[in-house]
Amino acid sequence: MHFTQKDILDIDSLSVEEINLILDAAGSMKEISKRPVKKVPTLRGKTIVLYFYEPSTRTRTSFDIAAKRLSADSISLTASGSSMVKGETLIDTARNLEAMSPDVVVLRHSSSGAPYMLSKILRASVINAGDGTHAHPTQALLDMMTVREKKGPIENLKIAIIGDITHSRVARSDCIGFTKMGARVVLYGPPTLIPPGIESLGVSVAAGMDEALDGADVVMMLRIQKERQKGFFFPTEREYARVYGLNAKKLGLAKPDAVVMHPGPINRGLEIAPDVADGPHAIILDQVENGVAVRMAILYLIVTGGSRHVDTD
Repeated sequence: MHFTQKDILDIDSLSVEEINLILDAAGSMKEISKRPVKKVPTLRGKTIVLYFYEPSTRTRTSFDIAAKRLSADSISLTASGSSMVKGETLIDTARNLEAMSPDVVVLRHSSSGAPYMLSKILRASVINAGDGTHAHPTQALLDMMTVREKKGPIENLKIAIIGDITHSRVARSDCIGFTKMGARVVLYGPPTLIPPGIESLGVSVAAGMDEALDGADVVMMLRIQKERQKGFFFPTEREYARVYGLNAKKLGLAKPDAVVMHPGPINRGLEIAPDVADGPHAIILDQVENGVAVRMAILYLIVTGGSRHVDTD
């Protein structure tokens, strides 16, 4: 199967077959990262522009590492280090980048829909690295890869996603991705942080923490996104941690072999207790490791269509 998508903008536009193709390719890419020399010449001569309008550690670094391990040239830009601080629009910035003939533009932006706009005007492929509160497709793909590694087939698993659902682009992409792959997704959080109509994504909303965790195979905790909140959504952080935070006792409601995930960054003691974050059920660092592999796979597939042999020598 060849990969025919020009851009990666969301999980909605990927078929189950395309998701499996990406995850299978990521499994092959992961082996490269374990070598003494972590580089193959697959994308030599290609140029990847990483344009991050919002702060990022894991996503930007993993895209940068992914490009370099495939021998592509990567260039990192931030809003504060670009001409946007002088008043240049995103479209004009993009057109100037286009004139330099990049092969891929990876964009993170605070405005939902910004990557879609760029994809319509750029010949280069556009990868959405997170747009506003809308989507984060590569995070969902690495989450699915990690679950598949630890739990086997995703179909029929119970995935509990708990926390700030309203402001989480990760939650939306995970809801779509996991349900598309046949999992049962249950959400829970403060009523003020559960968006109305979220059930339209094929998920259910639990009435309490016990219901959300009961029999869960996977527990995904989400960060409280204070930078996106313009009001008061819960009384205090202490109250939030008591009611909605995950500790060892609450985790006991899930299946004995349940795994705990978090897209990061973690607010220790708020959404998740330190002993759980660092405990035997946590696979948070596995998510980070798989982020490099998934982004290598996406760059490889989107540039070559999967038609070029991955030269491993």
